[in-house]
Amino acid sequence: MKKTCVRAAEILLPKTEDLYAWAVIACDQHTSDFRYWEELEKLVGDKPSTLRLTLPEIFLDEGENRISEIVATMREYSEQGVFYKTKPGYVLVERDTPYSPTRFGIVLAVDLEEYSYEIGAKAQIKATEATILERIPPRLRIRRGATIEFPHVMLLYNDAKDVVLKTWKDKRDSLSKLYDTDLNMGGGHIRGYFIPENSDIENAFASIADKDGVIFMVGDGNHSLATAKAAWDEIKAGLSESERQTHPARYALCEAVNVYDSGISFEAIHRIVKGVDPKLFMEGFTQKDRGEAYLVCNGEKYKFSLGEDVASAVEYTDAYISSFIAEHGGSADYIHGEDEIIRITKEMQDSVGILLPKMKKEDLFETVKRHGCLPRKTFSMGESAEKRYYIEGKEIAVK
Repeated sequence: MKKTCVRAAEILLPKTEDLYAWAVIACDQHTSDFRYWEELEKLVGDKPSTLRLTLPEIFLDEGENRISEIVATMREYSEQGVFYKTKPGYVLVERDTPYSPTRFGIVLAVDLEEYSYEIGAKAQIKATEATILERIPPRLRIRRGATIEFPHVMLLYNDAKDVVLKTWKDKRDSLSKLYDTDLNMGGGHIRGYFIPENSDIENAFASIADKDGVIFMVGDGNHSLATAKAAWDEIKAGLSESERQTHPARYALCEAVNVYDSGISFEAIHRIVKGVDPKLFMEGFTQKDRGEAYLVCNGEKYKFSLGEDVASAVEYTDAYISSFIAEHGGSADYIHGEDEIIRITKEMQDSVGILLPKMKKEDLFETVKRHGCLPRKTFSMGESAEKRYYIEGKEIAVK
């Protein structure tokens, strides 16, 4: 079998029994909802938690103070013995949520030398959406000082016959269980099982590579993976070739999920525009002939056509938002969930929501290969509460 980007990893897990406080949702969620993070802050309190090891994007502007606190807490947790390390291997993840059937995934490391977000580049791991280079530097500042990474990256692989995980799912009760816990803030329940390092996993992934050698496409966390790549490119410049082969920063921890898994559903990522005259915004937004979408004002939905091609609808919407803001002012954000759009527009009279159409998950690989990267935030894997919660970590610095 051809060598793949997949690697086993020595995975860091917390010794704490309070995994309910330890595991928190991906940092790119709830970017317009301070109340979510305030409630989570109260829930966590002084307990060990990945909330102290990651930077929610809603606080990204607070910059250096939070970054220095994160780096200091990583060192503090390590010195206090908060973590234990597994032998090299993988974690089979079983996730239940209120919204979808049980989802299975596998936590593994991938070789960043085999990842690219450049359109047309030959790589085993490809980005699905355009990477905004300006979004990398603030994340890179965290990564530069970090000794440990905690991933919310979810990679999708195209495995209609379930070659990679079927056997492991069927015999999961015979595997060592690493964790079994409810997740806070409505995240459902999660279980993790340890799979010792073996060649079967890598060979299975090699067998599902397409004719161009592509194994994975990034489902969630593209900018986080791009940041890990940027950090590695900085580090490797000062290393010998032999040092590059084994440096821990070369390998990023991710969760890989079969796009055909019954627990995976694609949802639209909606837009909210704030600080604008809703009537003026809606009057200037020209409809397409077909396609189903909605504008939302004061909590009320108004049917609106954006065309039948999802990627084109997203691109058209984003272009109008940008031109409107450039002329009239305001700001835009990305929102997961129709209910959240309705809530925000009810509370903020100077806001307009755009409910976008959703892409079919089975179309993803062919669409990306045919058209290149999709417009940013074209789709989301499920509802916000179904996003990956931080549990596992991996060392990325040489001791």
